[in-house]
Amino acid sequence: MNASNTSKRELLEDRLIDFAISTNEIIESFPNTYLGKNISNQISRSSISPALNYGEAQEAESTKDFIHKMGICLKELRETFAGLKIFDRSQKLSNDKNEINRLKTEVNELISIFVASIKTAKKRL
Repeated sequence: MNASNTSKRELLEDRLIDFAISTNEIIESFPNTYLGKNISNQISRSSISPALNYGEAQEAESTKDFIHKMGICLKELRETFAGLKIFDRSQKLSNDKNEINRLKTEVNELISIFVASIKTAKKRL
């Protein structure tokens, strides 16, 4: 493994961790309502999962296993994006539009990275 690949992996892992932290910091401000509690719990889990599963993908036993684990990351990122859209559209939940828009942009970029990585890995099969 060359240094370039290691640093790209580390940079992506850091982005995933930073995204999880930023997302969880913003959901701490959600109101203590039924919707606020439910969406915050769901977004919390789905935003943390990609960082954890990405670590597992780096230790995949095969290309198929790598694709599977990266697919889990992708699924969780898409779930987080949908949750952020719900949050953004809710009048009772919406408090910091700029931060929500920044998080939606970041998750879209992360989704694009995972889609490309999965496509590349599938070509290797």
